[in-house]
Amino acid sequence: MKKTLLFSLFCLITIQVAIAQSLESPNGELEMQFSIKEDGTPVYSLTYKGKEVIKPSKLGLELKDEEDLLSGFSISETEESTFDQTWEPVWGEQKEIRNHYNQLKVHLVQDNTDRELTMNFRLFNEGLGFRYEFPEQENLTYFIIEEERTQFAMTGDHTAFWIPGDYDSQEYDYTESRLSEINEKFDAAVTPNASQEQFSKTGVQTSLMMKTEDDIYINLHEAALVEYSLMNLNLDEDNMIFESWLTPDAIGNKGYLQTPAVSPWRTIMVSDDATDILASSMNLNLNEPNKLEDTSWIKPVKYIGVWWEMITGKSSWAYTDELASVKLGETDYSKTEPNGKHAANTEHVKEYIDFAAEHGFDAVLVEGWNEGWEDWFGQSKDYVFDFVTPYPDFDVEEIHNYAKSKGVKMIMHHETSGAIRNYERHLDTAYQFMNKYDYPAVKSGYVGDIIPRGEHHYGQWAINHYLYAVKKAADYKIMVNAHEAVRPTGLRRTYPNLIGNESARGTEFQAFGGSKPNHVTILPFTRLIGGPMDYTPGIFEMDISKLNPENDSKVNSTIANQLALYVTMYSPLQMAADLPENYMKFPDAFQFIKDVALDWDKSIYLEAEPGDYITVARKEKGSSNWFVGNVNGNDARTSRIDFDFLDKGKKYIATIYSDAPAAHYRMNPQAYEIKKYRVDNRSKLSQLSAPGGGFAISIKEVEDSEGKDLKKL
Repeated sequence: MKKTLLFSLFCLITIQVAIAQSLESPNGELEMQFSIKEDGTPVYSLTYKGKEVIKPSKLGLELKDEEDLLSGFSISETEESTFDQTWEPVWGEQKEIRNHYNQLKVHLVQDNTDRELTMNFRLFNEGLGFRYEFPEQENLTYFIIEEERTQFAMTGDHTAFWIPGDYDSQEYDYTESRLSEINEKFDAAVTPNASQEQFSKTGVQTSLMMKTEDDIYINLHEAALVEYSLMNLNLDEDNMIFESWLTPDAIGNKGYLQTPAVSPWRTIMVSDDATDILASSMNLNLNEPNKLEDTSWIKPVKYIGVWWEMITGKSSWAYTDELASVKLGETDYSKTEPNGKHAANTEHVKEYIDFAAEHGFDAVLVEGWNEGWEDWFGQSKDYVFDFVTPYPDFDVEEIHNYAKSKGVKMIMHHETSGAIRNYERHLDTAYQFMNKYDYPAVKSGYVGDIIPRGEHHYGQWAINHYLYAVKKAADYKIMVNAHEAVRPTGLRRTYPNLIGNESARGTEFQAFGGSKPNHVTILPFTRLIGGPMDYTPGIFEMDISKLNPENDSKVNSTIANQLALYVTMYSPLQMAADLPENYMKFPDAFQFIKDVALDWDKSIYLEAEPGDYITVARKEKGSSNWFVGNVNGNDARTSRIDFDFLDKGKKYIATIYSDAPAAHYRMNPQAYEIKKYRVDNRSKLSQLSAPGGGFAISIKEVEDSEGKDLKKL
């Protein structure tokens, strides 16, 4: 009897070991539990400092026309390892990035089909990344995903900062609400866009930022989105469980895979300090290392452009108003009357080049330079642009020579109007054209519904295209800034010529009725988790009617807030988006845009609360200069900043660009002050930020004898 009991206990322990695994983060604060339920369903959970943050959540995939990969699994083998390495990005927020995690690979076998599936878990100090891995095998070679069924079971009705789940657009203002309120607030959160399709009134997009009742911050996203569909999340309101919801193709399928294959990483970041979410490099670390052998041609860029005047309606992309229909190669523009509003003309572009040269900008972007803009949108038109034929008033050769003489580069613009097939047919020719005329970077656009018809911006087919365009650009040593494409997931580590994306509600929407004043206090917690954004900041004239009397939009920001964005909204590609004449009205404030760096040795997030405020200090790469930015939300607030990030024993002069006491994003947006102080690493600052305001600080090292007449903080 005793032997039988001991044998039974031994078997029970053996079974428990076989179906339950745990993994700790390097610092021991996070613990992931993995187990197999009685029906063979894989399940994981996550705790932070002993508190449950993800309740037991199911894993698996529903397949089309064959048995699903949802249940019936057993563990065949497990592998544990630790990885700790430091690497240097080509550009970024830090000179060096530590990649430190503990890994658990769980090899599963579906007993009745003999199909294999591996769950790969990597636990970092700031969060968990996991993915599905499909080994090459006889019983699973080609398969179609009907739906991925990854769950994220919440522990309560958290506060969330969300945008509607959509297959085509992320250009929404964020809504702050309880999870239980998403359904009732969904319709109000959906605003018109050139291409959009929602799937559920409880659907939201990632990166999703949340805060629990006990002040724990949780962020859900994905990393390394390659050859797969984008993941939205759909909420089961009754049980507070998010489940993955992939973007379908034109016939409703959600992914075509061939083994060996992997899914993107599903990521969960957790901390009781919001600044840890912003400072995390986990998303980057889950991507493959740089695949480009030569990166010497990849350079951060500060630029101006012929753009804002069209966005506001002051000027036009189109050359003429006489054409309702354009056929490239057939329409004769020499027989049309110019509309007098076409901004991309040789003389006007030269004015921008002169301004760039005078004020130290690297490049000038020009939109509307090429034939086809009279008939570019809304007609499901395939052959919409050829990317090489200029309008009659845009002399490519003359502009190239003039820019070269001034030491200024030109940035190309490729609007595709969603016609991806057309773009791919012309891609080599378009990139060769750029090489010929010395365009080092391209801003690509995907406005409107995708062609082939029925495909979505975030489906597997389009996602494959975006990466194809980036890889092809690397062959021609061209940097890519893709607008209306999929939001980034850290691929800039692997392909560092992907120097920017829009893929969110950018500054242009300030001219389309405005964005919420606290929008920029949320974006770094959401959209920027996966990579930098070409937000196009630097607007000084907030009343759009002064540019275009027919547009009564207001930019919901102060000038000081606009300056701070160059620090808080990290990007190696930064635009001074306003018109040159508006900068000349405020030359002292414009000085900060001219001075601020683009590439950094170190970034320190000093304080942050999603929806309310963010303050960050960054050290310029290869320099002793620092820059600080603060963006503020809806209510006035005072920041208290320690300068202990400065080097001990060194002296600096800090130039502070701040909201004036009466500043307000709506009533008094152009009220600002500029003050200078002597500072060192013992200095402290109390600084008021207005509603929709902020402050920016330029800190430069000086000799002891300099700045003696300045007050010391």
